[in-house]
Amino acid sequence: MTKLGIYLAQKSVNKSEVARKTGLSRARMNELTLHKRSHLRAEELYLIALAIGVEPCDLLKVLYGESKLKKN
Repeated sequence: MTKLGIYLAQKSVNKSEVARKTGLSRARMNELTLHKRSHLRAEELYLIALAIGVEPCDLLKVLYGESKLKKN
């Protein structure tokens, strides 16, 4: 499961409902929540955040907040 999948599960979010609200297919939602090799696009993140009622920046921090810049 991906970080997005874990986040949505913890919030008891219905993925089918998110797919309907965002226009993403249920297959794409499953890919984004189950397969770590899937890449979440910025527009998808934004739409998912709106659909679940959170600030897009907050969702971005949850999913990618551990990312760090490389040291020279």
